[in-house]
Amino acid sequence: MMGAIGLIVIVSLTPPSLLDARTLTLDEAVSTAETNQPALHEAQANTRAGNARADEARAPVLPQVKLGATYQRTTGNREHKPGSATTVQNSTDTFNWWDFTAAGSFVLWDFGQTRGQWHAAEASARGLAQSESATRLEVILGARTAYFRARAQKALVGVARESLANRERHLGQIDGFVTEGTRPMIDLAQARADRATARVQLIDAENAYALARAALNQAMGVTGSLDYDVADQTFAPVEGEAQPVTTLVDEALRARPDRAALDEQIHAEELARRAAVGSYGPTLSLIAGASDQGTNLTGTSGIGLTSSGNLRLYTDSALAWNFWGGLSLVWPIFQGFATRSQVREADAQLAALQARRDALVQQVWVTVAGAQLDVRAAQEAIIASREGVTSSHERLALAEGRYQAGAGSVIELGDAQGGVVSAEAQQVAAEYRLAIARAQMIFALGRR
Repeated sequence: MMGAIGLIVIVSLTPPSLLDARTLTLDEAVSTAETNQPALHEAQANTRAGNARADEARAPVLPQVKLGATYQRTTGNREHKPGSATTVQNSTDTFNWWDFTAAGSFVLWDFGQTRGQWHAAEASARGLAQSESATRLEVILGARTAYFRARAQKALVGVARESLANRERHLGQIDGFVTEGTRPMIDLAQARADRATARVQLIDAENAYALARAALNQAMGVTGSLDYDVADQTFAPVEGEAQPVTTLVDEALRARPDRAALDEQIHAEELARRAAVGSYGPTLSLIAGASDQGTNLTGTSGIGLTSSGNLRLYTDSALAWNFWGGLSLVWPIFQGFATRSQVREADAQLAALQARRDALVQQVWVTVAGAQLDVRAAQEAIIASREGVTSSHERLALAEGRYQAGAGSVIELGDAQGGVVSAEAQQVAAEYRLAIARAQMIFALGRR
């Protein structure tokens, strides 16, 4: 009996791209997945967001310039202060007040706080870029896995069709024997039941192939018709697949982007910790600014008399300007132990990331070794399954000869036919296992 490979079908919302072709190749499936897979789109967006956060963290390192403008309609009453001869004269009269300011600052030194945060954000952005590369490899693996699953189901459809054709042929032969009276009616009934079973198996195989193509669409990130075939392709041997596992693991640890992403995250956390430690020290900044203030934007002008009685032209300035520059030193002596808590948090997060990296190294060892063992086992299974297919066909030929000679039974013939179907299905499964094992090995090694 043929077993369908289990599938989970989830519909994607991305438009179809290459599925209008009658036959889909493996390279087309991978290319479509890299173009349309939403998981990769999300990873790319995360990378862009990380780069933007790095630019945001760089902003405090650069000079800061602010412009301000204020308009008020205000009274001009003055308050009386102790020791002052000014008397209070309250009035409801109001006048315009304009205030224009420009101020700038630049951090000269803050014990690495701002630059540490900036470089930590840059390391985080690089880590997100490596995570994007890791997601790309996962997308490629998913497309290859789904492709070869569909390829296996297509092969099982061929096995089911061949089985049905053989059942039809046997039914015709047995019908002739029964008509001649050389075989009992029960043989004809058994042959008809076997043909019906073969039809059901073909229907199940075709349905499983359709579901496998739906899962392939999902892996490629597309929606569309299932009216296409996958090409009859195999997976070429992986370069170096027979090398010692230690050699392969060393390559994987150097090449895997998820390992590189963790290294960047650890570096980012180390920089963030240094920035947090810098909060214990003061911040020295260069400051400068200018202002323009007054009650009249345009000023006044006119002709008046001097003390000697001569005429003069006078102009009152619209606004009074001032400028300033200097240094600012701010030292937060006590912040409720906030800095100490930030350092402790950074230490804990750093320890967690280092533990994740250690776990990833262990996982790489298991994945690479497991993929290599699966490749070897699948290769041996293919050899054995081919021998099984040859033997099952020989058995079927013998059973057919015995039945025609009257020495065999219809049950023996049916069992021989079932043996052919089982052996061919095992060969398909072995070939599928080898393709998936090689795809897993490429992924484990950090290759495309």
